[in-house]
Amino acid sequence: MSFIELGLSEAIVRAVTEHGYTIPTPIQTQAIPAVLAGGDLLAGAQTGTGKTAGFTLPILHRLSANSSGSATATRPIRTLILTPTRELAAQVEESVRTYGKYTKLTSTVIFGGVGINPQIKLLKHGVDILVATPGRLLDHMQQGTVNLSQVEILVLDEADRMLDMGFIKDIRKILAVLPKKRQNLLFSATFSDEIKTLADGLLNAPAMIEVARRNSTVEIIAQKVHPVDRDRKHPLLAHLIKTNQWSQVLVFTRTKHGANKLVEQLEKDGITGLAIHGNKSQSARTRALSEFKEGSLQVLVATDIAARGIDIDQLPHVVNYDLPNIPEDYVHRIGRTGRAGATGEAVSLVCVDEHDMLKDIEKLIKRALPKEVIAGFEPDLNARAQPIQLRSGNGGGRGQSQGRTGAAKSRAAPAAPIARPQGPAKTFGGNSTSRPAAPRRSGGRGR
Repeated sequence: MSFIELGLSEAIVRAVTEHGYTIPTPIQTQAIPAVLAGGDLLAGAQTGTGKTAGFTLPILHRLSANSSGSATATRPIRTLILTPTRELAAQVEESVRTYGKYTKLTSTVIFGGVGINPQIKLLKHGVDILVATPGRLLDHMQQGTVNLSQVEILVLDEADRMLDMGFIKDIRKILAVLPKKRQNLLFSATFSDEIKTLADGLLNAPAMIEVARRNSTVEIIAQKVHPVDRDRKHPLLAHLIKTNQWSQVLVFTRTKHGANKLVEQLEKDGITGLAIHGNKSQSARTRALSEFKEGSLQVLVATDIAARGIDIDQLPHVVNYDLPNIPEDYVHRIGRTGRAGATGEAVSLVCVDEHDMLKDIEKLIKRALPKEVIAGFEPDLNARAQPIQLRSGNGGGRGQSQGRTGAAKSRAAPAAPIARPQGPAKTFGGNSTSRPAAPRRSGGRGR
């Protein structure tokens, strides 16, 4: 089936074709007709399945078909897309502009960590499609600088991550000001009890789509575990990168401190790397992401929150330097590779402290991960596990538990306030005048 057969307009199909896509993915084949029909939708889709186009394409079609045609009047916000992080918000809005190239629709993205005044100016003129993170949208609502009274379509993208990050109260405040009559689209990689509760209260007789088994990992990703002592993880990672001549590796650490320390250690080994996490400035995060995508940066070290929205074609390797506190995050992490039909490899460096975490992950994905001990890095079989939150050295455990449910409660450190997601707006091309300029100084609350 082609995009034109799905019912999309010639203008939208033209933009999609120019971008190099001719055949819809399974989620697009099912979601596009469902969204075009105008009803609510609950979609379960792993990252990398093409879900962003699955909702942006039919939204662009619907808004274009019902456009007032007024080019002078202030445009009301007709579609609101909520995402958990800045990176993902920027990526979604880029898709809107890319696929809406031959329409007359306008869009912008708002998030925290940058000055709010340029955003206020853009919102005053009005846009058709607004992509936002919940925290910054609430800032605008409280200041009366955004009008959501004419929203026709609401999208909650990666809803499971928004709930994990503690955004449920923010989301409910936003829902309270939206028109009662609207189309609601909810996308989630996993269907937890919390997601089901949210869906029951939000959606009206929704169409349901699930393109992958619940909580399953992408089958084309080769997954393996390398058992290793906790203080030998860094030498092992450097060994793997050099021995296998990996040129592009996304590495996950549990904490911001751990990410910074690992980058410093890799640099001493002659391996170029940069860290991306909530404490980094917008310019630093933008630079790291840009260089990694271009291939000039060998290793990108990221925390779970910062990695949301990283969409890199043909990314060959993902390494779990630390296992995540929340088993579902393992699925999100390794989903950064093996995207859009490509193959990929996910490697986890697991020490004795993380054996329970590994069991939780294997229980979730319903399979045992193959173990391979690397010669010269054999773990001490007599080593005793230490509580993750009590370790220093690696930065393990303090200040970056990013979920609030399940096993994380028993293993994570005493809960510090959950940090609002921060991340860079990528610098994109195009002629859109609705893109906010990134000010040199950060301001406002980092949401």
